[in-house]
Amino acid sequence: MSFGTEVEGQSGGLDVLGELFYPVYSFVFDSEGDLVDDVETKLAEARMSDTVELFVSKALAIGIISGLSLWAVGTFLSYSLFALDLVDPEALRLGIPVPDPTVATFMRSLVVPTAVFIAGIVFGSIGFAAGFGGFLSIPYSRSSARKREINMLLADSVSFMYALSVGGLNQLEILRSMADAEDTYGEVSREFQSIVNETEYFGTDYRNAIRQQAMETPSEDLSQFLTDMLSIVNSGGDMEGFLSDKKEKHLRTAKQQQEMTLETLELFGEMYMTLSLFPLLLIIILVIMGMMGDSDDRLLYATVYLLIPLTGVGFLVLVSTVKQDEPGDGFLRPKGTSDRLETESREGLFHLGLVEGFVGRFSLFDRIKDREGTYKTKQLLSEPHLFFKRNPTYTLALTVPAAAVLIASAVSVGAAPTSIDAWVARPIWSTVIWVYIPVYLTLVPLAVFHEWHERTRNAIVGKLSENLRKLSSANDTGQTLLESVDTVADTSSGRLADEFEVMYAKVNYGMSLREALVEFNNKYHIPRLARTVKLISEAQEASSQITDVLTTAAQASENQDDIERERRSRTRMQIAIILMTYVTLLGVMAILQTQFIDVMASLVDTGSDAGGGGAGGEMNFGGGVDPALLSLLFFHAVTIQAILSGFISGYIRNADIISGVKFVVILMTIALGTWIYVG
Repeated sequence: MSFGTEVEGQSGGLDVLGELFYPVYSFVFDSEGDLVDDVETKLAEARMSDTVELFVSKALAIGIISGLSLWAVGTFLSYSLFALDLVDPEALRLGIPVPDPTVATFMRSLVVPTAVFIAGIVFGSIGFAAGFGGFLSIPYSRSSARKREINMLLADSVSFMYALSVGGLNQLEILRSMADAEDTYGEVSREFQSIVNETEYFGTDYRNAIRQQAMETPSEDLSQFLTDMLSIVNSGGDMEGFLSDKKEKHLRTAKQQQEMTLETLELFGEMYMTLSLFPLLLIIILVIMGMMGDSDDRLLYATVYLLIPLTGVGFLVLVSTVKQDEPGDGFLRPKGTSDRLETESREGLFHLGLVEGFVGRFSLFDRIKDREGTYKTKQLLSEPHLFFKRNPTYTLALTVPAAAVLIASAVSVGAAPTSIDAWVARPIWSTVIWVYIPVYLTLVPLAVFHEWHERTRNAIVGKLSENLRKLSSANDTGQTLLESVDTVADTSSGRLADEFEVMYAKVNYGMSLREALVEFNNKYHIPRLARTVKLISEAQEASSQITDVLTTAAQASENQDDIERERRSRTRMQIAIILMTYVTLLGVMAILQTQFIDVMASLVDTGSDAGGGGAGGEMNFGGGVDPALLSLLFFHAVTIQAILSGFISGYIRNADIISGVKFVVILMTIALGTWIYVG
């Protein structure tokens, strides 16, 4: 069965459940109530096709089924606790004074049924809340995600519409062009698709379509923009001037939003400093309790292997709710271009490009595909570093199996400890062979190729604003866009100038300028670059004199540069806080190991020797902790903290978890070097 068939079958099953539970919905909910009205609004904002009655009925079905299931589980578990004598009914009492022995006996007989009943109710309520609330939250979640993407892309979208207006397009053409730009402007484009579809397929006047979409969009900013646009359309005002004003406003709004995000991240950085030190304080307390003979090793294990990872992962999730990644994949898929450009974005290790569309028609194409596969394989083997530069994560396909083989070999020859006692006896070597060597083997190549990949992409966008200004100036002198590209290529340096030379050569050999621009963009597929190329490629089809469009593109790019510069400056402080917090934690652990644990262990050994070994040579200080075990746990604690701090630093800097790999390698190396010295 295909994936699509499976999804249809699951959806059909939920629809049947919804129809079966519709009477329950009719009995429980008012069709004109606030909850139903709110869900209906969110369904429209999330662009989900379900009617509100069917959707809420399905949510009720899932909630009731999950509630009954957990009710049965809770009832069974609670009864089993009493049946197996794991819980004494006499231990469950409220201390209510009952003078009559008969009444007291009767009340004691109700303890087990009451406890089982309450447990079933609690479990059932949790199950219903999780099922009903979880399903009902789907449109809210999708609406919020769409709102976030729309707000992020709105400034560039308005700049795009302004450029089209400057290029001479009328209002309807601007709406259609915006609706066709889904590959670049994502959810904003889909909002305009709704307007165009209402106009073209349902005969709605485009003014009414704009008014309707202003009420249905999840973004208040886009709703206000559409409302203001409608007033300009109705009054016959200057659309170009309106779009120019809105462009300036939304560029300022984007900067203000970035400022709020950075301030929130600063608050999170201060929170992380406190949260990450909490496990350290807890470890110190547990060690002191162990010296007093009142400690449980399980608490130390839970702190190191559970609390520290949960703290780091929880903070990473918290940051992800604020940190905004760049929407879109950066590929342009314009309509009406050649098949080669349409398949270029899918071409890769498992897709051979244009020939894939002709396989199966004639045997000749099958042979071409085989030859193409052989050629790409030879190309990959001859220059593997270039392939891994374009696809850094593919290094894991080689390094992960290599690390697994290395560990298996070490275990087979007895070089890798396989028991807890062996780990405790040799804490540094056991951690190195099981953790550090595999991590280095997998993450170092990934970090190298990822940084190479990012530097190549940054070399393009680093001079984008400057070269756009040069293009605008050259075009303003009367040169065509193609001549301007050649002029900038001759008077500039760097990777972007080299790409301009390639574009100029391609056009001279017969390729259209639009296709040359799209091919250049898809080579690097950077979302920011895609929006710029989209704007220029659309405008140049109307005229070669697009000075105002190029100026707009340069202004939008400069605004992105300002935002990026501010983000890097502010996040650099957050990363410094995280790294210094880790160094502080590592230093305290090292001091605790050398000046406290080792000293106390030597004192215990001295006392044991003086006492003639009466207490035994294996005596632990305080009788509750083992110095060798503490050394292992401390080393593991700083190692886990290094991994988490590295990934958090990378995510805060670039909203990309892989960019934290280099920080992980550096922090783990510092931890290993420190513990080799102190451990």
